Amino acid sequence: MNTAGHPEATARRGLELTPFRGLRYDPDRVGSLAAVTSPPYDVVVRPDGLHHLEAADPHNIVRLILPQADTPTTRNEQAAETLRRWLAEGVLTTDPEPGLYVYEQRDGNGMLQRGIIGALRVSDPAEGVVLPHEDVMPPVVADRAALMRATRANLEPLLLTYRGNGTTADVIERTADHDPLLATVTEDGFEHRLWSLTDPRELSLVQADLSHRQALIADGHHRWATYRVLRAEHDSPGPWDYGLVLLVDTVRYPLRVRAIHRLLHGLPVADALSALDGLFRVKRLDAPLAEALAVLADAACAGNAFLLAGDGAFHLIDRPDPDLLARTIPADRPAAWRNLDATVLHATLLEHVWHIPEDSSAHIAYIHDTAATVEKAERDGGTAVLMHPVREEVVRALARQGVTMPRKSTSFGPKPASGLVLRALDL
Repeated sequence: MNTAGHPEATARRGLELTPFRGLRYDPDRVGSLAAVTSPPYDVVVRPDGLHHLEAADPHNIVRLILPQADTPTTRNEQAAETLRRWLAEGVLTTDPEPGLYVYEQRDGNGMLQRGIIGALRVSDPAEGVVLPHEDVMPPVVADRAALMRATRANLEPLLLTYRGNGTTADVIERTADHDPLLATVTEDGFEHRLWSLTDPRELSLVQADLSHRQALIADGHHRWATYRVLRAEHDSPGPWDYGLVLLVDTVRYPLRVRAIHRLLHGLPVADALSALDGLFRVKRLDAPLAEALAVLADAACAGNAFLLAGDGAFHLIDRPDPDLLARTIPADRPAAWRNLDATVLHATLLEHVWHIPEDSSAHIAYIHDTAATVEKAERDGGTAVLMHPVREEVVRALARQGVTMPRKSTSFGPKPASGLVLRALDL
């Protein structure tokens, strides 16, 4: 019987992080550790990104997280077979004892992020332990669930943040003073280091500290929703009660919060601007991208603001008509939600001004890279909508109220590289 809804399960509070025996690449069996890593599955946005990663090394993790075949069923079976083969060949090996994993990312500009990877007990939003802040798309959850069922593995950690500045952060810093299990530099310039934490005393300190913490999903809403689906399908207690996560204490190691931009296919900039007549202020900016983004940041301090691009220039749109907002944005939601740029974009601009369905991949692409969004719009004749990022405290405050933001409202980073440590459900 699945006991996920049993009172003893729902009474649990705080984060329950459990050691596991990680699967890791044998560095002697691959060209380099950097060559087998990948960004998270939903960040492979370059047109040639998938082929670039596949060509980097025949064992690149993208062959598991984004397998290529004719049908979804075939793709998942292929991923499962690939994982079994790599285990049999010793390309992936199992660490000898269960542990948590301290993970560090560092770039050349002074960015340092450290966190701890483990198997986290899956909880429902009503428990208030892990807080989502964005809605998910059921087809994506179904796709990830099918892949996890086939491989019986968590192939990449999702990213959670919490506010602690306590014992766990101290343990992480002590661990980082020792030699790591692995160290590599990926092509984006980030250095990645990983340590195994197996000392029983240190593990107990971490688990006790986290047991009264609350986490926010920073990246991986669909994977967390997938963990919940799979937990409900299997008997409890069992390995499906847990999912692979990276927990980062943003008091000690603040994340970067960036916007996720929109590319509107089939909507030329001229048409987008024409539809805004009398509804928003429109100001043409003949300036490079960096200067245009600075203008956007200033305008966003005063209210909702966006940049449109795709015709060789940037167009600041701001100062929306209050009557328009009153007609298009639900009045029964918290003010912080109603004032979000993403809310105004989706509820007002997309739905009522440009008449573009929010859930149509044929009309909207979500892109993290600002320059790439502009380049794609100019090449394809569409409109790039550049967003200003939301502050983490706003995201957390909304999540604590149980309010979800529009999809793809934020991009927390740096995101963990996929391929450094995996979790097999059968170990």
